[in-house]
Amino acid sequence: MSGKEKAYIEEAFATNWIAPLGPNLDAFEQELTVKVGAAGAAAVSSGTAAIHLALQLAGVSAGHTVFCSSFTFVASANPIRYLGAEPVFIDSEPDSWNMSPVALERALEDAAHRGKLPRAVLVVHLYGGLTRMSEVMALCGKYNIPVIEDAAESLGSTYHGRQSGTIGEFGIYSFNGNKIITTSGGGMLVSNDTSALERAKFLSTQARDVAIHYQHSRIGYNYRMSNVLAGIGRGQLQALDERVAARRRIFERYREALSCHDGIAYMPELPGTFSNRWLTAITVDEAVAGVTAADLVQALASENIEARPLWKPLHMQPLFQDASFYSHMPDMSVCEELFRTGLCLPSGSAMTDNEQNRVIATIHYAIDHAKRRSILDRHKPAL
Repeated sequence: MSGKEKAYIEEAFATNWIAPLGPNLDAFEQELTVKVGAAGAAAVSSGTAAIHLALQLAGVSAGHTVFCSSFTFVASANPIRYLGAEPVFIDSEPDSWNMSPVALERALEDAAHRGKLPRAVLVVHLYGGLTRMSEVMALCGKYNIPVIEDAAESLGSTYHGRQSGTIGEFGIYSFNGNKIITTSGGGMLVSNDTSALERAKFLSTQARDVAIHYQHSRIGYNYRMSNVLAGIGRGQLQALDERVAARRRIFERYREALSCHDGIAYMPELPGTFSNRWLTAITVDEAVAGVTAADLVQALASENIEARPLWKPLHMQPLFQDASFYSHMPDMSVCEELFRTGLCLPSGSAMTDNEQNRVIATIHYAIDHAKRRSILDRHKPAL
């Protein structure tokens, strides 16, 4: 917490606005709208809920397909199944780790040939990095397919001056406890289509018809954010720029401190983009570094430091084992290789230099120890 949230929470209590509506909710939507440069926003209970609503607004229903990034968390794709539609997963590309325009183009050509174009394309901006949106928008525009940006991890990142989440027809942000700003749990749907956002608000409040009694003509959801949590969001939003600066500083310290080790590479930042560096994500070339990503995760865990592999691609998940997948190249899956060789390092905005130094020292030791062991093995006398 930044300390600025308390006043908004106390205001919600003092005025008894505890429900999923109220002044904080209206103000949070407006303030975020201004911050990202969208026409409007709808605050909801989670980023997943925002994706679910965006898919419905795009017209997705049972029997449709939705093209979705494979290299992401399962919450990106679950709402596709909520609606009875099927995901088709698209590989990453090496220059951004995000959706490959090459794979997307091939998937769209195949779909057009079969006469079954996707109802939407759901692009994920992974770990704060940006997708090649110009290429994605051009490809989808050719077939008149709406683009939904899952910007859950990239609030504060920009693509040629535009905020992530504001380039496609719909964008979503997450305010889960691990995101760059949080409302404890919550999300936001943004769009330049304000009439669509009004429909989203209608659906997110149980789709109650205009009547003095309770009347419902279609299925709705209990998805609106509470006024109390929106108050937290207002305080958090004021600290967003500081959080982005802190994450980028943490990233640069890692890159500088670990530069003495060959075989460690970092998530690229495309020209013309600015990443919030939500997480510092690296890959490890075992042949050069002498250790694997799994070795580093284990070494860090032995020092009570949490690190995790990069996302396991969704097309590799048991849940989606029957889903189609288009790789970046016919004989090369970028996201599978990233999963095999990558990990996320501790990157919290409040991380101190001393805490980060512990992580760095543990990585130094693990790599140096592996190299010494390798030298000893090579010079071990034969029995």
